[in-house]
Amino acid sequence: MSVFIRLFGGALGALVAVSLAGATGIPPLDLSALGDAVLLAAWIGAWFVIGFSILPYVTVLPAQWLIRRVADLSTGEFISAVAGLIVGLVIGLLLGLPMANLPDPFRWLMPIGTVIVTGLGMMGLTVAKRHDLADALRSVGLLRSPEVAVPPEVSGPVVYVDTSVLIDGRLTDVVAAGFLWGTLIVPRFVVAELQHIADQRDQTRRVRGRRGLEVLSVLQKEARVAVELNDEDISGVEEVDAKLVQLARRRGAGILTNDYNLNRVAQLDGVRVLNLNHLANALKPAFLPGDGLHVKVIQLGKEPGQGVAYLDDGTMIVVEGGGEMIEREIDVTVVRVLQTVAGRMVFAQLRS
Repeated sequence: MSVFIRLFGGALGALVAVSLAGATGIPPLDLSALGDAVLLAAWIGAWFVIGFSILPYVTVLPAQWLIRRVADLSTGEFISAVAGLIVGLVIGLLLGLPMANLPDPFRWLMPIGTVIVTGLGMMGLTVAKRHDLADALRSVGLLRSPEVAVPPEVSGPVVYVDTSVLIDGRLTDVVAAGFLWGTLIVPRFVVAELQHIADQRDQTRRVRGRRGLEVLSVLQKEARVAVELNDEDISGVEEVDAKLVQLARRRGAGILTNDYNLNRVAQLDGVRVLNLNHLANALKPAFLPGDGLHVKVIQLGKEPGQGVAYLDDGTMIVVEGGGEMIEREIDVTVVRVLQTVAGRMVFAQLRS
């Protein structure tokens, strides 16, 4: 097809060259002279090369670009663009009719220019304001409000699930414990990101991606929640986090994530965030000075004489004087509790 278009462009260029030569005498036509014949052949050859070179760039490539842009449009954007174009063409036609009485060349330049400007302008305006136009049509009863399909057997909140939560693996336990219910929405681009991680060469990332896919499979069999895999997407946005925030805000839903940056961005946009790390920190037991603990010292601390132990929930216990108690279970008394960005540290001393 590309070769045919180029050859057609070359033939069209040669035809233009012959027409210009005959109409304007450029180059001078005196075929009885060999020099003029060579000049005419060079003139036609030059126009053939021009047509052969540029025709794909003014026909095929713009058409391919337009097809790609139309394919990227959502259904609402496409309908708005077509409706706006039709309205703009009608307005341009009505405005251009009186201009046909103008003298040449304005009698045909002005109507064509007006139709083009109003058509493209209205198309861009309706696409940009499609949500406002849809609200206006709903307010006068010409358009029905969209209905969100929720399984009748499951009620509760609607939550978009981020990739980080699926990779984490704790989501199944939270659902099984009954602390999360409703509809969990997993867009296709989140599943695609999980699959991309699972296909990585790095062993650690591959394991994390596969665990996320397994967690999603387990959730689909869970009766306490409804898992909805849909094809929702935001055209023109590449980042997964930005897509989730816009979709959740559009639907009035929340976002389930462990990602700190997504957490902050969603809160700034007024989207409700459910963070499993915050839930885990909130469920950790509270310690007060004087409380007794039974721990096992497993390593030395940073300071001389200190030993370090861990509780089942991962809380670090720094034992003063426990450096000599490695691999031994001892009774300690809490001295103070320190809350850090990384978590909570409990300082204790050996119980006498």
